[in-house]
Amino acid sequence: MAFWPLFRASSRPARGRRAGARGAVLLALAFGSGLLVANNPFRPSSTNPDATARGYLRFKEVLSCIDRDYVDSVNTEGLADYATAQMLERLDPHSVYIPAQEREQNDVFLQGDFDGVGVEFNLFRDTMTVVAPLGGGPAAQAGLLPGDQVLRVGTAAVSGGHLTNARITQLLRGPRGSTVALEVRRPRQAKAFTLGLVRARVPNSSIDAAYLIDEQTGYIKVSRFASNTYDEFRAALAELRRQGLGRLVLDLRGNPGGYLDRATRVADEFVPGARKIVSVDGKGETYDSQVYARVAGEFEEGPLVVLIDEGSASAAEVVAGALQDHDRALLVGRRTFGKGLVQQPIALSDGGELRLTIARYYTPSGRSIQKPYGSSRAEYRRELSERATRGELASADSNHFAAGPRFRTDHGRPVYGGGGIMPDLFVPRDTLAYSAYYTRLQAHNAPRAVALAFYQAHKAELEGLRFEQFNATFRVSDAQLGALAAAAARDGVAPDPAALHRCAPLLRNQLKAYIAQSAYGTVPYYTVLRDQDPELQQALHALGDGSAQLALAGGK
Repeated sequence: MAFWPLFRASSRPARGRRAGARGAVLLALAFGSGLLVANNPFRPSSTNPDATARGYLRFKEVLSCIDRDYVDSVNTEGLADYATAQMLERLDPHSVYIPAQEREQNDVFLQGDFDGVGVEFNLFRDTMTVVAPLGGGPAAQAGLLPGDQVLRVGTAAVSGGHLTNARITQLLRGPRGSTVALEVRRPRQAKAFTLGLVRARVPNSSIDAAYLIDEQTGYIKVSRFASNTYDEFRAALAELRRQGLGRLVLDLRGNPGGYLDRATRVADEFVPGARKIVSVDGKGETYDSQVYARVAGEFEEGPLVVLIDEGSASAAEVVAGALQDHDRALLVGRRTFGKGLVQQPIALSDGGELRLTIARYYTPSGRSIQKPYGSSRAEYRRELSERATRGELASADSNHFAAGPRFRTDHGRPVYGGGGIMPDLFVPRDTLAYSAYYTRLQAHNAPRAVALAFYQAHKAELEGLRFEQFNATFRVSDAQLGALAAAAARDGVAPDPAALHRCAPLLRNQLKAYIAQSAYGTVPYYTVLRDQDPELQQALHALGDGSAQLALAGGK
């Protein structure tokens, strides 16, 4: 969870299917994410107290000797942090120590809201540029607009100063009721101006989008399982039911997990009766538990498709695994990350936090989703890229699971554990979206910057159109694609006309979607992206021709 700012340089997680350098970011996000349970007080008991005491005294003695006698001055706290990290390296890839100064930033990932100004931003050519003010927040109320460039936050220069996204976020946030001044430069205005903002509580939604694609087909995208996810999800589902929902696409792509109880409550909305959702098995019986469906859910009947990919991890895999095991949903996409370890957050006396693996989870059929891990975390991190090398992201037949038993769903379909969850309907990864040139454009935020500039230049015209008119008539021209390539070249992305031509359909769709987002909002953004979304198109096809229900019933 320490990695979410990389995914979206803003004050909340990213929306959209193709954020820059997405593959590497998803890997970091899934690697850092834990499947958290309620925080229990640390119990000092040990199964081997004598060995623990000897190890503690040895470490204390060595650190004291270094501090007292070592020839050069040393940072003993830094050495302790390093030793702690190296010790955890010997355990598993998901047990981590979070220093006190990083804890708040990590916790934001799972918070339902936060204190700040409420602005989504990106860094374009080392300039903080507003992507969107969050609805109802201080930035929106003060009149901040998409495309505005922020030069200073308080007395700190944030443009041209080579600041990180995390540092800018830290400057924008602060106690509720405190004030902060933003120096803003707006395109086509000669002089910069200052806006005074009063920080307030800003919603941090984990439901990126919820809308009807047609009269009966709903779409809900869940970006993570945070403290408020279940309440938001239930409200969104109820509203879609009110509008006539008859079948649903649940999008868990890129969802790195979060709170286990929020995930199981979301799954409970789909699972009828008192069927098992997940089992948790730890050392002894301390953390052992089984979670069953217990409420009359909002959508226990009706066609359901769940979208998953290699970025779906942890709690997202709990939901997908339960729905697959009970033949409640057709899973579409690619094999999930494979993270089936449960972390317990333990507050430490120095203000830091230990997130310690205390159990494994198992799907209702008995599958462990955790993929193998050896002694090297670097090797574990490389596993996703190695999938691509082996061809697993291009062909279902190339996917291999760890040796182990075959499991069965409720209707007898074979499923496997030990390496993520394999979808029922495989969709190969769009190779163009991961081509070198396209990835460099995303890493430099070029499409977003060009779209914002277009929106600023044509704001009045766009406001005169309804979204339906815009969507039906607007096309990204060759000249606009050329402008994108030129802007990227100025930012250090070497021109590649052949690659630009190959990526043109994706880039046209992405530019149009970003423009729609600035002019009309989130749902129009996803509506435009839908045309170039192969997983979603496969899901809609399966729902439309009835093959989703037939497959779950054991047919072909």
